[in-house]
Amino acid sequence: MKIDRYVEILKSWGIDRGLIGPREGERIWDRHIANCLPVMTLIPQEVKVADIGSGAGLPGIVMALARPDLEVTLIEPLQRRVDFLNEVIAELDLPITVIRGKSESVKKSFEIVTARAVAPLPKLLAISWHLVKAQGALLAMKGEGAQREIDETEPKKYSITSLHTIDLPDFELARVIEVRKTA
Repeated sequence: MKIDRYVEILKSWGIDRGLIGPREGERIWDRHIANCLPVMTLIPQEVKVADIGSGAGLPGIVMALARPDLEVTLIEPLQRRVDFLNEVIAELDLPITVIRGKSESVKKSFEIVTARAVAPLPKLLAISWHLVKAQGALLAMKGEGAQREIDETEPKKYSITSLHTIDLPDFELARVIEVRKTA
């Protein structure tokens, strides 16, 4: 399976190139792959998704593997990470586009924009809101401080903000902040 090969790549190339910590090898499934799956319950069928600050491809590559109906674009500013992503995409034969650049400089728009461990919500919105199409959403994967980040965000500037706590069997509780663009 391609997901198994991706896990092998993260454990080898990912650690060798400093994209995954050396102690993370045995926790790839629990800490990284499983952490990416709950957000997909919030993504509609057959939409364009941008994953900003993709790093080692989390959650973007996992989304493309689990949901072939999605058109996935990875946005990553660092060339060494872009090189890694392109090698993984070629190895796994995935229809993913990679854009090298900061999200602020990307001139495209998507129905869904995802982010995992990129920045606190106010900064994340400042650097990515222009990427979200009208009626689309930013889905930010967050930890226990998710509600605090929502509270620190200027509410009038953004349309609808929801905190989803996703409790799937055999997975840790996931928190995803959804900021929907209504206009």
